[in-house]
Amino acid sequence: MSKIKCQCGHDNPFGTVLCEKCGRPMTEEAKNSEVVDMRYEGSARRSQTYKRSIIDKIWNFFSSVKIGVSIIIAVLATSAIGTLFPQKFYVPVNQNSPAEMLAYYERLYGFIGTLYYKLGFYDMYNSWWFKILIGMLGTSIIIASVDRVIPLYKSLKKQRTKRHTSFMKRQRIYGIGPTENADASLAKAEEKLKGMKYNVKTEDGAILAEKNRFSRWGPYVNHTGLIIFLFGILLRGIPGFYVDETMWIREGELRSIPGAPGYFLENKGFSMEMYSKEEADEVFGKAIDRVGSIVKSYQTDVSLYKNKEDSLPGSTDMEHVKDYPIIVNKPLKFDGYNIFQMDYRQGELKSMTMELIEKKTEKSFGQFTIDLDDPEGIYELNDGARVDLIGYYADYDGVENGEPVSKSPIPNNPAFIFNMITPEKPKGEKSFVAIRQTLETQENAYKVKFVSAETRDISGLTIRKDKTLYVLLLGGLIFMIGVIQGSYWHHRRIWIQKGEGDELLVAAHTNKNWFSLKKELNTVKDFAGLPKYEDRQDNESSAEEEEGVK
Repeated sequence: MSKIKCQCGHDNPFGTVLCEKCGRPMTEEAKNSEVVDMRYEGSARRSQTYKRSIIDKIWNFFSSVKIGVSIIIAVLATSAIGTLFPQKFYVPVNQNSPAEMLAYYERLYGFIGTLYYKLGFYDMYNSWWFKILIGMLGTSIIIASVDRVIPLYKSLKKQRTKRHTSFMKRQRIYGIGPTENADASLAKAEEKLKGMKYNVKTEDGAILAEKNRFSRWGPYVNHTGLIIFLFGILLRGIPGFYVDETMWIREGELRSIPGAPGYFLENKGFSMEMYSKEEADEVFGKAIDRVGSIVKSYQTDVSLYKNKEDSLPGSTDMEHVKDYPIIVNKPLKFDGYNIFQMDYRQGELKSMTMELIEKKTEKSFGQFTIDLDDPEGIYELNDGARVDLIGYYADYDGVENGEPVSKSPIPNNPAFIFNMITPEKPKGEKSFVAIRQTLETQENAYKVKFVSAETRDISGLTIRKDKTLYVLLLGGLIFMIGVIQGSYWHHRRIWIQKGEGDELLVAAHTNKNWFSLKKELNTVKDFAGLPKYEDRQDNESSAEEEEGVK
């Protein structure tokens, strides 16, 4: 784009609103405006200058404030939708099984739950589209900031002390009038402004007094903090930087730790302590009378193991690291990981003992025990009898299409299909056995009878590791510095220069707190004998009030 030549002879970049040297208005809009827009010092911004190539169009798209606000609204809206139903971390099913996850949302929330799952809201913060939204928001902040901060910096760095009269007249605060001695007034004004901590520059009968310029960078400092914060969020998607997993582990079970490759945890036992009536205070005593019991503490005693350094991938050759009692708010810590005690379940079925008997005589052929985690297929009994387990449904949920179904692999409601083989019935008799229910295809001579069950407790643990925490804290700290920088200090400028004869021109501008600026300007005016000035906005307000009265 060709440069725009000002009457003062300075070449300005295309898109400049106010001449970089003298301050003359360069566009028709600025020439026709009574008060000039000083947000970016009238400098040319790239988004308003280049509009031809695909890069220009992308740049202009992301530099738009409307686009940035729209992306923020999209992030807030999707985040709100993500709170409607539980995220995957809080779903009590096998999280590695998409079918079980889908079944959970469909069963509890119907069609909306199915849609919620398929759109990825169940794991929203790790979904590809949410990360794209965060990336777009970061891109918008970076481009919008660069598009504005560079021309603003250049304009403020090389701003001239003496400005054209048209620039002075188009400031919100402007005054002109004769003085007894213009040079003496300028000298007194310079003295007073320096005493008020202004940085004062003089040039050919003109004064530029300025202070708190650093506050103009406040929005860009908090933009920087926000970008660092968003970068920390995106880092959470990189393996090893952030882990937030849940783990249900039964007593006596050894399992690999989700999110911590090479580490294993063994549940040695779960214990829970209740408040007794004697040790409870008045508040707890009333609660015990009302609900019957209150948990005082619960813990899981665990052993931590890790693969040996020279072991092959997938090997079970492990070394013991340590034993530890995990208590609420006292996590197991190792290698940057923290394992918290978050929940528990008591009384889950571990095994069931059955007995094969003859109905007519009540003769017993012996008992057999079914391990509900890993049941055997054949159970040999006395007198040549045996029981074949030909169907096992850990969480029986009725019959679909003529076949029993299980809604989860957890033995909440176990059911079995047995084939009972005896010397009298070598081909066997089939029987469907569930809790409080036995079905037979025909009248059988034998039956499997429930004898007893062994239960166990389950510990709900949360595994966390966060290398991004300090990045997020740094981003938040920088963001707050920018907010304070832009909120508690205000960029103020006062221009005083000679006009014709003994006339003096006075103009002033600030980005915030005009009342305080006018108070300081009044002090200088009274001390140096400067001409009166007017605030255009006050005049406009008065005119509007008069028009309303009429």
